[in-house]
Amino acid sequence: MNTALIHPVILCGGSGTRLWPRSRKAKPKPFLPLVGERTLLEATLDRWHGSSDFAEPVIVAGQGHLCHLAEQAPAEATVIVEPAAKNTAPAIALAAALLPADAILLVCPSDHHIADIASFTAAARAAARLAGDDWMVALGIAPDRAETGYGYIRLGEAMEGGHKVDRFVEKPDRETAERFLTEGNYAWNGGIFAFRAGAFMDELEQHRPAMAEAVRRAVAGGRYQGQEFHPAADAFAGVDGESVDYAVMENTARAAVVPADMGWSDIGNWEALRDARPSDDAGNRVHGPVELVECRNVLVETDGPRVSVIGLEGIIVVVDGDEVLVTSAAGAQLVGKLTGAANQ
Repeated sequence: MNTALIHPVILCGGSGTRLWPRSRKAKPKPFLPLVGERTLLEATLDRWHGSSDFAEPVIVAGQGHLCHLAEQAPAEATVIVEPAAKNTAPAIALAAALLPADAILLVCPSDHHIADIASFTAAARAAARLAGDDWMVALGIAPDRAETGYGYIRLGEAMEGGHKVDRFVEKPDRETAERFLTEGNYAWNGGIFAFRAGAFMDELEQHRPAMAEAVRRAVAGGRYQGQEFHPAADAFAGVDGESVDYAVMENTARAAVVPADMGWSDIGNWEALRDARPSDDAGNRVHGPVELVECRNVLVETDGPRVSVIGLEGIIVVVDGDEVLVTSAAGAQLVGKLTGAANQ
């Protein structure tokens, strides 16, 4: 592998419950065409297709999703098959331990939407340059509202290409989020990072030595099967699951952030998906046989049965096979708590 290139590392997991019934455990949202004709995974992979400074992607996924990757991922991609889901820190560590120490990793979720690809690519290259100097770099998403569902990053001292991180902030309440928006020196933590592989493993060994050791043993004892790499399951079984934010980013003394205004959405629920799609003059979005009368900010998606909605605002209706979901936009955050979502 050419270590001079930026190596996209795509984290491809999750159960898909927050976009039930369209997204389900067997086929969660990365593998669905939710915004446009391409699936979210395909759109993620498209962002650097043909760019000479990006290597073929490394995809970290579970065994249950390999059938979808066979259909949607390029044949040249390396697929690291997680023996078990352990959250983002061990998943990134598997890629960092497998790639050369000097490789620059660009870690991206597989299920986010980015409208402005040029801005994303520019921010990714800036982050990669900082990562080459052993900074642990987050892309900080420019906030456009007082959002309480995301973690925040407070921008510190300016540096070439970005800022040092002053601090990471947990999901705030409404009043705090509004203050962050007014102050203007905060960004959303969108889960996109850049690291040099060796530097990331050094940080992990410092802050989570047991995790680093177990991952190294899992990679050392792993095997390739074509383009698939299977870490040693027995070694990986001892890893404690933890996010990269808690394991590394909030502990390192070398955290940096590159601000990015790129039309980002994590498509975290039906309301977020509604807002990521183009609308009519009344803010409505429809897919399938739908008729709306005197409606505003309504999303209706149906895969067959005709749906008619009259005189409603801020409502979401989804028909998928024999399942029907009706929720307010505000209630969309609770979809994952439904018994049907949890069991399918």
